[in-house]
Amino acid sequence: MGTVFITGIGSGLGKALAEYYLEKNYDVIALSRHLPEDLEKFKNLKFYYCDLEALEKVYSITEKALKDIKKIDIAWLNAGLLTELKDIHDTPIYEMERMMNVNVWANKLILDCFIDLNIDIPLIIAISSGASVNGNRGWHGYSISKASLNMLIKLYSREMSKTKLIALAPGLILTPMLEKFVLSADENKFPSVKRIKNAPKFSPKEAVEKIISKLDKISSFESGSYIDIRNI
Repeated sequence: MGTVFITGIGSGLGKALAEYYLEKNYDVIALSRHLPEDLEKFKNLKFYYCDLEALEKVYSITEKALKDIKKIDIAWLNAGLLTELKDIHDTPIYEMERMMNVNVWANKLILDCFIDLNIDIPLIIAISSGASVNGNRGWHGYSISKASLNMLIKLYSREMSKTKLIALAPGLILTPMLEKFVLSADENKFPSVKRIKNAPKFSPKEAVEKIISKLDKISSFESGSYIDIRNI
């Protein structure tokens, strides 16, 4: 069928993306800290352990994973890190650096590897967030890192002329990250939490189905665009 590259398949959207493509007999190259047991059965999965916080290893692992690969149909830069909601005043820089490393710099290294290996990739989608533009109280380094990711994608779109790059906010998805750090947060202190609790949310599988159904529309936007799927 083809080849797909995905980061962060341990749970949530990344796992659902991997399942979708594996079940359609795509070869899936995955970089992640975790390999879910129910994905181990797929012979068309090439899994590489990669902790994206360990920036010194990201490029070499990506290079190893892509050895002998000439074309990737679509790359999903999905892996992301969110920590506990709190005021930015109370958030130490090292905690925000962790989010910058995973949400921005690891993706830079992966994109650099794509370029250096001269891999043909028609479409790269980096998973962003509405937090990248909303600036709601409590989202500290996550908002900053996702806003930086949007700009990273725009900058690389100027250099990767043969590739369409999109930063995509996928909407509210019931992931372990959302449940652990957002839905459990103080909704009086952080008003966005109450809005998120009351807003429609999708399972990871439903989110993938929605994204895939709009992939042609997403691909029609100018390279380097930030898109919120709820607006298309």
